[in-house]
Amino acid sequence: MAQAETRVLTAHVPLLMAEKIDQMASRLDRSRGWIMKQALSAWIDQEEERHRLTCEAMAEVDAGQVIDHQAVQAWAESLTADGSGPASR
Repeated sequence: MAQAETRVLTAHVPLLMAEKIDQMASRLDRSRGWIMKQALSAWIDQEEERHRLTCEAMAEVDAGQVIDHQAVQAWAESLTADGSGPASR
Protein backbone atom coordinates (compact mmCIF):
# COMPACT_ATOMS: atom_id res chain seq x y z
CA MET A 1 0.00 0.00 0.00
CA ALA A 2 1.31 3.48 -0.89
CA GLN A 3 2.20 5.76 1.99
CA ALA A 4 -0.04 8.85 2.14
CA GLU A 5 1.66 12.21 2.27
CA THR A 6 1.53 13.73 5.72
CA ARG A 7 2.21 17.04 7.40
CA VAL A 8 2.98 17.70 11.02
CA LEU A 9 0.59 19.99 12.87
CA THR A 10 1.16 21.16 16.41
CA ALA A 11 -1.26 22.43 18.98
CA HIS A 12 -1.02 23.45 22.59
CA VAL A 13 -3.60 21.51 24.60
CA PRO A 14 -4.45 21.66 28.27
CA LEU A 15 -2.35 19.32 30.40
CA LEU A 16 -5.41 17.34 31.53
CA MET A 17 -6.39 16.70 27.91
CA ALA A 18 -2.87 15.58 27.02
CA GLU A 19 -2.86 13.20 29.97
CA LYS A 20 -6.19 11.72 28.89
CA ILE A 21 -4.84 11.22 25.37
CA ASP A 22 -1.79 9.45 26.79
CA GLN A 23 -4.04 7.23 28.93
CA MET A 24 -6.21 6.34 25.93
CA ALA A 25 -3.19 5.61 23.81
CA SER A 26 -1.85 3.29 26.48
CA ARG A 27 -5.18 1.58 27.05
CA LEU A 28 -5.73 1.04 23.31
CA ASP A 29 -2.08 0.19 22.65
CA ARG A 30 -1.97 2.91 20.00
CA SER A 31 0.24 5.93 19.48
CA ARG A 32 -0.68 9.42 20.59
CA GLY A 33 -0.66 10.40 16.91
CA TRP A 34 -3.20 7.68 16.07
CA ILE A 35 -5.51 8.94 18.82
CA MET A 36 -5.21 12.51 17.54
CA LYS A 37 -5.88 11.46 13.93
CA GLN A 38 -9.00 9.59 15.02
CA ALA A 39 -10.25 12.59 16.98
CA LEU A 40 -9.56 15.06 14.18
CA SER A 41 -11.15 12.80 11.61
CA ALA A 42 -14.34 12.47 13.68
CA TRP A 43 -14.47 16.23 14.28
CA ILE A 44 -13.94 17.03 10.59
CA ASP A 45 -16.71 14.58 9.61
CA GLN A 46 -19.04 16.16 12.18
CA GLU A 47 -18.32 19.71 11.01
CA GLU A 48 -18.72 18.78 7.34
CA GLU A 49 -22.10 17.21 8.11
CA ARG A 50 -23.14 20.27 10.14
CA HIS A 51 -22.18 22.50 7.20
CA ARG A 52 -24.05 20.29 4.72
CA LEU A 53 -27.20 20.34 6.87
CA THR A 54 -26.96 24.11 7.32
CA CYS A 55 -26.66 24.65 3.57
CA GLU A 56 -29.59 22.29 2.98
CA ALA A 57 -31.71 24.17 5.54
CA MET A 58 -30.81 27.55 4.06
CA ALA A 59 -31.78 26.32 0.59
CA GLU A 60 -35.15 25.23 1.98
CA VAL A 61 -35.63 28.68 3.53
CA ASP A 62 -34.68 30.35 0.25
CA ALA A 63 -37.23 28.12 -1.53
CA GLY A 64 -39.91 29.17 0.96
CA GLN A 65 -40.18 25.72 2.53
CA VAL A 66 -40.80 27.02 6.03
CA ILE A 67 -43.49 26.73 8.66
CA ASP A 68 -44.80 29.91 10.25
CA HIS A 69 -43.72 30.36 13.87
CA GLN A 70 -47.29 30.97 15.03
CA ALA A 71 -48.38 27.69 13.44
CA VAL A 72 -45.65 25.80 15.26
CA GLN A 73 -46.48 27.57 18.52
CA ALA A 74 -50.18 26.75 18.16
CA TRP A 75 -49.37 23.09 17.42
CA ALA A 76 -47.03 22.86 20.44
CA GLU A 77 -49.65 24.43 22.71
CA SER A 78 -52.25 21.93 21.47
CA LEU A 79 -50.22 19.00 22.79
CA THR A 80 -51.27 17.60 26.13
CA ALA A 81 -49.07 16.26 28.88
CA ASP A 82 -50.74 12.84 28.74
CA GLY A 83 -50.01 12.40 25.04
CA SER A 84 -53.63 12.55 23.92
CA GLY A 85 -53.08 15.65 21.80
CA PRO A 86 -52.47 15.68 18.03
CA ALA A 87 -49.86 13.28 16.70
CA SER A 88 -46.50 14.83 15.91
CA ARG A 89 -45.58 15.26 12.27
